[in-house]
Amino acid sequence: MEITQKKMKSWSRIGSRATFGMAALELGELIDDLMILTGDTSTSAGLDRFKNSYPDKFMDVGIAEQNMMGIAAGLSSEGVHVFTATFSPFQTMRCCEQIKVNLGYMNHKVCMVGLASGLVLGTLGYTHCCIEDVAVMRSIPGITVISPSDCGETVKATLAAVHHHQSVYIRLTGGAKNPSVYKDDYDFEIGKADIIQEGRDITIIAAGTMVYESLEAVKFLSERGISATVVNMHTIKPIDTSVIASACESSQLIVTVEEHNVVGGLGSAVAEYKSTLPNTPPQLFIGVPDQYGKAGEYKDLLESYGLTGSQIAETIASYCEHKLS
Repeated sequence: MEITQKKMKSWSRIGSRATFGMAALELGELIDDLMILTGDTSTSAGLDRFKNSYPDKFMDVGIAEQNMMGIAAGLSSEGVHVFTATFSPFQTMRCCEQIKVNLGYMNHKVCMVGLASGLVLGTLGYTHCCIEDVAVMRSIPGITVISPSDCGETVKATLAAVHHHQSVYIRLTGGAKNPSVYKDDYDFEIGKADIIQEGRDITIIAAGTMVYESLEAVKFLSERGISATVVNMHTIKPIDTSVIASACESSQLIVTVEEHNVVGGLGSAVAEYKSTLPNTPPQLFIGVPDQYGKAGEYKDLLESYGLTGSQIAETIASYCEHKLS
């Protein structure tokens, strides 16, 4: 698929779910043995046009996610390229055992798309918010975990996942009017992080929506004399250890920022590798605390957890002032 500035802007307006639907249309044209399964979420996944254009490549199994994963594994065992798409808590946790056994243990490849992960469905409460999915999926052997930073990267991750050697979980965060991290086309490779901005003092490692917010944070930090590198760690498993090792050698502080529980997600993945290295700098974990809060609007929830650019900057600046001075 040709990726242009015009497309990037359009995808940003419609959000990651609808953008996934656009990428699916491209796959429908390119791949004969493709099948996309949903759990009564064709509209939510932006797949109505795909369903109408490629009816033989689409199946809605209803609100039966565990069954969906069983069907997906069966199709995969016959050589079909399979995607599943439903809301993140149901894509990952409701059918966790099916993913473990059929995808992890039996090695049937399925590309799973977790819709509206993180806090974007906050008005529906924590049954629909998903702050645990990275931790769950990361713990299953044989599953690659990707958290695209913006809608353009959602397209790239979707197109790359279909050719990946093992099952992939694509975690979609943010809503409509999803800010763009990238304005132009760029190289995307599963497992290889992208250093978006170079700095001399600290390194911020982020994924999903928090990449944009981290870039915003850097603007505030620069006003306080703190120079920061920003890393888009779009692939959380397998994580890019070379970038982490380099950051540990050049930075006074490693900061991880994620729209996920601070337990078991990106921060934990970074810390696990850091623990194997000698003399590493301290790590500051920024994310959702290990508790369930109240339902609320997406913007309000982000602010309540300190996940906006200015708040991230304030947290980092305060840490540097009290811990590194």
